[in-house]
Amino acid sequence: MLVAFPFASAAEAKRRPGLVLLDTGDADLVVARVTSQTARDAFDIQIVEWQKAGLLLPSVARVHKLATLEKSLVERRLGTLTTDDWANVLSKVKQLWASIETGS
Repeated sequence: MLVAFPFASAAEAKRRPGLVLLDTGDADLVVARVTSQTARDAFDIQIVEWQKAGLLLPSVARVHKLATLEKSLVERRLGTLTTDDWANVLSKVKQLWASIETGS
């Protein structure tokens, strides 16, 4: 999806792709940032089949850069991750939560 993603300061936003990680059916979504910059963190996951996901460039999902956003901020849907890319994202999310539980 294409969404106006807020910066950490919440003073500004940047229009960028996002990956919906959770939609519970209310007015909000939990979204991970997607960037065309190269992976630089343990919780950046390369989207291998980026074209099938509707992205214009090779991209990385930053599963540790999350935001809760109103659905009204979504400009449009871009595409869907392949089964393999989604499995990689879920694995990285599980790794992220495990690191929080252990404090590492």
